[in-house]
Amino acid sequence: MNKTADTPGVLMARIDRIPVWALPSLFAGVIGVGFLFIFFDIFDINVSFIETCSQLVPGCTPVSSAQYIGLPVLMNLAGYVVGALILSPLSDRFGRRDLLLITMVITGLGSALTAVVDNYTWFVAARAITGIGIGADLAIVNTYIGELAPRGGRARYTSMIFIFSALGAVLGIWLGLWLTTPATPLPLGLPFALAGKGFAYGWRVMYLVGAALAFIGVLLRFQLPESPRWLILRGRLDEAASVISDMEDRAHAISPLPPVPESVAPPPAADEAMPYSAIFRNAIYRKRTLLLLAMWFCAYITIYAFSAGFTTLLSALHYPLPEAGLITAIGTFGFVLCAVVAYAYGERMERKTWMPLGAAITLVGGILVALSGSVFWLGVLGSIIVFFGFNVWVPIAYAWSVENYPTRARTTGFALVDGIGHLGGGVGLIVIAPMIPHLGVLSAMLIIIGFLVLAAIIAQFGLTTRDRLLDDISP
Repeated sequence: MNKTADTPGVLMARIDRIPVWALPSLFAGVIGVGFLFIFFDIFDINVSFIETCSQLVPGCTPVSSAQYIGLPVLMNLAGYVVGALILSPLSDRFGRRDLLLITMVITGLGSALTAVVDNYTWFVAARAITGIGIGADLAIVNTYIGELAPRGGRARYTSMIFIFSALGAVLGIWLGLWLTTPATPLPLGLPFALAGKGFAYGWRVMYLVGAALAFIGVLLRFQLPESPRWLILRGRLDEAASVISDMEDRAHAISPLPPVPESVAPPPAADEAMPYSAIFRNAIYRKRTLLLLAMWFCAYITIYAFSAGFTTLLSALHYPLPEAGLITAIGTFGFVLCAVVAYAYGERMERKTWMPLGAAITLVGGILVALSGSVFWLGVLGSIIVFFGFNVWVPIAYAWSVENYPTRARTTGFALVDGIGHLGGGVGLIVIAPMIPHLGVLSAMLIIIGFLVLAAIIAQFGLTTRDRLLDDISP
């Protein structure tokens, strides 16, 4: 029995009037640690795969590894789809918090299994299991942030968590450079790298580190509250009121809150049908889904060519492995910079405007890499610009995708477009990577980045959402 005297509409209005992030700062860190692990797992294959391939695939070389990286990446992303489409709807039915625990457990188990496999087939299978957890976790975390952030700060706070993603990417690639490449004098490699005849299992250590990070993430997530928007939708008004009251107290300590409007519309009733039905039987949400799916599919071709395959691609273009790894590793600092920029300026422009900006920056970086030749530092500069460009729009597009769906199917909607969209990354590597040795560097870069340009064009047909109430955008 509900103990609060407030109606669902009043409770929702109380949330919507809070102008700041009103949960403890620690909670942002808790969510962030999970994202740090997720992006560690996405990027840890980038440098380390060449060593993995040499041990699991007979006769694999740095150049021929481009033929083998596509399948584990594709199956990892196929796991994303399975996790996103099966586990994410459970979040719409049973709550965000509990599913966040389950997804992190699955991801950690997959990473631990990857560390102990003894052949290429099992490596591919373990990457698929890891992907199941990651695909659902991405959808649920972004939904959770979108439902708790103030209306004028959804992109900002999604970008704040994305800073942890950047740190995870940096950790994954630099740890791979240290553990899985041979020591090479600067600037062509890392002088204190460990790989060699006496240390040939660095890639296994990589995945064990990932499993440990996931375990820490699970322990921390027990502290998170349930999303009050989801609680209201499910009629658990007393629990929602308790969470909202805590949020109001923290917000009021920063500045006085505006009064609750005297007249408020009731929120939509909970839909007992499967969340997929709430999307596909509604023409508006069907159209939004098709547009966002096309956008993410094309964009992920570019994203995964660089995030999972940049070192392999450079090696296929006959860059020495230590040099290719170092160019990629230094490039990740552009990722960190773009996350900070997105946090600081993400609310300054409409969501879809960020995509063509990111595509243009990525194109400049790719051309610099192509023109660098033997000029190492020009390649490094191009790599930093590439990592900045293909990532700067991502957290803002996460927020935008969440905004396109109603509370009753928000996680499911994000899972559909982002989860299935991830297949673009695997398909891209399967198709493009084997072609790289036969292409020039410039041709390879233009083909890869061209898909991000196409995604940016598609995005311009989407709706505007900045600084609007969630229930107004998606009733």
